[in-house]
Amino acid sequence: MKEMLSIKGLRKVYGDTVAVEDISFEVRTDEIVGLLGPNGAGKTTTLNMVLGVLEPDAGTIQIEGLDIAKSRSQAIARTNFAAAYTPLPGNLTVSENLRVFGLLYEVKNLSMRIDELLKQFDLEVFRNKKCGVLSSGEQTRVSLAKAMLNDPHLLLLDEPTASLDPAIAREIRTGIRQFAKKGTSGVLWTSHNMYEVEAICDRVLFLSHGKILLEGDPKRLPAEHGKKTLEELFIAVAREPLTLGMG
Repeated sequence: MKEMLSIKGLRKVYGDTVAVEDISFEVRTDEIVGLLGPNGAGKTTTLNMVLGVLEPDAGTIQIEGLDIAKSRSQAIARTNFAAAYTPLPGNLTVSENLRVFGLLYEVKNLSMRIDELLKQFDLEVFRNKKCGVLSSGEQTRVSLAKAMLNDPHLLLLDEPTASLDPAIAREIRTGIRQFAKKGTSGVLWTSHNMYEVEAICDRVLFLSHGKILLEGDPKRLPAEHGKKTLEELFIAVAREPLTLGMG
């Protein structure tokens, strides 16, 4: 499997606070990797560095072998992103938003691609509605459609199903898994929903205080650390990281 994302020795400091401290990991094709941890663990800071929004204080980030410090535009063109907390411009309609971002990503046959995504994410009825009047769940689906516009090789998802009802969330998870298994893409996924993580992720990384504390198969990792469920393990990482081997 090809490495879509390679992170080595990544570090980010805000004043006296170390947000991310010397982390290294990779995301390969056919793989959905869960980046887990309590609030403040460093997940969103890591994603923002991968997206080029934040500049790391140390370390390297490569997307398909391209160092984003040297080839940012080329690397980011292969990437896309969706998060429940970053709604698209509310004064534009759904189709206008997808068109603007499609032009930014230089998507070929854009009108056809927009039609495909509106159908895939059950958004056809909202085509000409402004995003600002949509429910949070509907806005989330538009953000996910936007994230798929350029058929990215690296897809970054930050709490992507947080605003969705269980039925829609399950459909979205199925769609993301199918996308990842095409053989050309990898997915980095953050979530606080451990049931979801266990259902969709091939591998998980637990962050605590900016460091990777644990890594492994989400179905086996709890038992390896004396816990019954992934949720129990998550709580232990949040409350008692020292008991899990963190110095």
